Amino acid sequence: MEAARLAPEDVLPASEGITPAWPGRSVAVDGANIHVRDTPGRSATVEPAVYVHGLGGSSLNWTDLAGLLADYLDGQAIDLPGFGRSDPARSYTVTAFADRVIRWIEHSDRGPVHLFGNSLGGAVAVCVAGTRPELLRSLTLVSPAMPFLDPRRSFHGRLLPLLLIPRADWLAARRLAAIDPADLARMVIESCFADPSRFPEQRFAEAVEEARLRYTVPEYTSAYVRTLRSLILSFVRAYLPGSASLWQVARRISTPTLVIGGQRDMLVDVRVAAQVARTIPDSRLLTLHDVGHVAQMEAPRMVARAVLGMLSEASSVKLVPRTGASERPKRARRNTKSKRDIPFGGGITPAGEAAG
Repeated sequence: MEAARLAPEDVLPASEGITPAWPGRSVAVDGANIHVRDTPGRSATVEPAVYVHGLGGSSLNWTDLAGLLADYLDGQAIDLPGFGRSDPARSYTVTAFADRVIRWIEHSDRGPVHLFGNSLGGAVAVCVAGTRPELLRSLTLVSPAMPFLDPRRSFHGRLLPLLLIPRADWLAARRLAAIDPADLARMVIESCFADPSRFPEQRFAEAVEEARLRYTVPEYTSAYVRTLRSLILSFVRAYLPGSASLWQVARRISTPTLVIGGQRDMLVDVRVAAQVARTIPDSRLLTLHDVGHVAQMEAPRMVARAVLGMLSEASSVKLVPRTGASERPKRARRNTKSKRDIPFGGGITPAGEAAG
């Protein structure tokens, strides 16, 4: 493990307000629809990338980061089965999700790809990288939900008693129906962001619309509860003997890897990111002080610089300094300013200390 290196700021496009959500489409794979949002590359030398969201999230979680990286990566952010706008599945285990991501990469015929995963998506990406390394060029894990056994260190710990109750998904659906979509969106933001005020108004409107969608999808609460239950069970299995442990899978990863963790993460034990980086042989660690669970949303430019720093040293990606925003195609944007654009004073762990 080594400290992550940051690419220069000038290799990223200039900040021009808030990027609208990338267009989505549904693709039938093995008889079930996968919803995907495409972030087209802006140059002839871009390489393919796939983005995988966390528990309760969707492909919308990658809008900003994918846009920042579009000079180098041609991105596809997918909704996992049962989440966003993808069809539900029979199984909601980490392995089942990994199989679905593998099938997407195979079906799209774009591999090998740069694979990104946040939270649950990080655990899924670990499973993909440890079992099908030939499909990957690099791996980026943002607050990966790898196993830890102390529920007091997670916001989800308070949900553990619910998982033991029969028909927990039915009870969760009743609770969800009583919450206003805007209040639900605020609850999610407050649990995922170190500073919810960094969440732009336009992003909040998108989150409310996403929350409202969940009221129209009967399978959503079942998918959420069953996924959380399976994730907790995978945590227990990870500390038992056997090759199926996610930690054992991580040790087999040969792909160049970047691990990013927020020191104010309320959903995953803050010690996990460093442990993941120590476990994966060819890894780099970036720790962000004043950031929560979704660094790709809360500090997208810092995450993008770390990604490009890894890719420039570990792959064929060549960094090109930007000479001005006027040179690239523009998409419609609103004149919405975000506190996220304000530089983070001391928000990043110095490179020499990133390994912890």
